[in-house]
Amino acid sequence: MGVAEDDPKLPETWSKTENVDWVTEVPGWGWSGPINAGRKVFLTAVINDDKYEMPQKGLYLGQGRQEPPKTVHHWMVYCLDLDSGEIVWKHEAHRGLPQAPRHPKSTYASETPVTDGERVYTLFGDLGLFSYDLNGNLLWSHKIKPEPSIFGYGAAASPVVCGDSVIVLYDNQGQSFLAAFDKKTGKQLWRANRDERSTWATPFVWKNEQRTEIITNGYNEVVRSYDPAGKLLWTMKGPMSNLVIPSPFASHGNLFITSGYIGDRERPIYVMRPGAEGRITLPENPAEHESMAWHLPMAGPYNTSPIVYRDRYYTVHDRGFLTCHDARTGEEVFDKARFPGGASFTSSPWAYNGKVFCLSEDGQTYVLDTGNEFKILATNSLDELCMACPAVVQGKLLLRTASKLYCISDHSTK
Repeated sequence: MGVAEDDPKLPETWSKTENVDWVTEVPGWGWSGPINAGRKVFLTAVINDDKYEMPQKGLYLGQGRQEPPKTVHHWMVYCLDLDSGEIVWKHEAHRGLPQAPRHPKSTYASETPVTDGERVYTLFGDLGLFSYDLNGNLLWSHKIKPEPSIFGYGAAASPVVCGDSVIVLYDNQGQSFLAAFDKKTGKQLWRANRDERSTWATPFVWKNEQRTEIITNGYNEVVRSYDPAGKLLWTMKGPMSNLVIPSPFASHGNLFITSGYIGDRERPIYVMRPGAEGRITLPENPAEHESMAWHLPMAGPYNTSPIVYRDRYYTVHDRGFLTCHDARTGEEVFDKARFPGGASFTSSPWAYNGKVFCLSEDGQTYVLDTGNEFKILATNSLDELCMACPAVVQGKLLLRTASKLYCISDHSTK
């Protein structure tokens, strides 16, 4: 979600009852975020016919699940009414045995859908891409051959829309690829095979002052840029964390790329100017390269994607720290301020109304001041496992827990 426009209807404090417009039980497991089109909300989940290990918070240090469960699963797409929370329709995209394992804290519905306002494009990473109209009619689907992933972690990168195409990234231990599908027909328009191992970062469509680029985060090549027709524009080689999860984004005219598995010596932040060409090999000090606006070697997060808000670059680290840098220069504002109570994080931060919000795995949202010091203004508890990124929709905050979707707004403005 990142940064939303300021709106007095957006909440700063809430609980399981305070400032809640509605709350809806969502059958199944899923860490996909909610999305919106018109007065409808869409999200995904997977229902298991039998008991299986529930997603758990924490760090696993390479301990994945090498075998998929031997029970039938149901891959579901839900549509809810934005005003009431009522489930308007649901569709079973697929039923069967999972063909790929998953990370112990993940689910088989961790990819956030995307919409162009006319259709909803739902990706289940090791299974397929499914397109629906807003009334729940399946328009087309494209099956994806499951490939092995490092440590058996499975897939997680979400689809994105670029012009008339839906873009899917599938980096794995077999044959990685980036592919585009026609939004109306589902026809594959192009596919770019990638010399890349497993990553989980969602690609980013970067519309800069020179052109439109599809940016992917990676390990073998830290950055690859493609044009909307699938042509490779440029790549950058440089040190990167072994596990690549945070998604690229742009701010202040520059591109932000990062990754920071906690056990690595390399946890860099790269901030790049537009206009790169060819293959970029970084010098010993990457900040000296002409394409680099600024660089930090050891400040990247593991799971969360950073944000830039009001000229500040905020990073939430999994083990309960927040760092803040000047988004224009990389200069440190404050370093590794600790959240209380051993908080841990998978969901990415967001911001609006002069506040930064950080949602912990235990369902605590810390509301932070945007001054020069780390200052917690409020703590809002939903008291349930949370790993999905929220969404801001028409003056409402949509926040998903392990079992529910909450719609929250500031009731004092009504």
